[in-house]
Amino acid sequence: MGKLRYVVEQTFALLHQFKRLAVRWERRTELHDAFVSLACSLICWRRLNKPAS
Repeated sequence: MGKLRYVVEQTFALLHQFKRLAVRWERRTELHDAFVSLACSLICWRRLNKPAS
């Protein structure tokens, strides 16, 4: 249970970097889902593009 909770909390913390997702402004669910997908894509892209040390 502890490992799963950590993953969920980490995901929420990463998504709340994007201020538009921290507070839901859109009334339409499709727009909010699109912004969540875009944020997830940006998070993955940033993690994959880290320079090798």
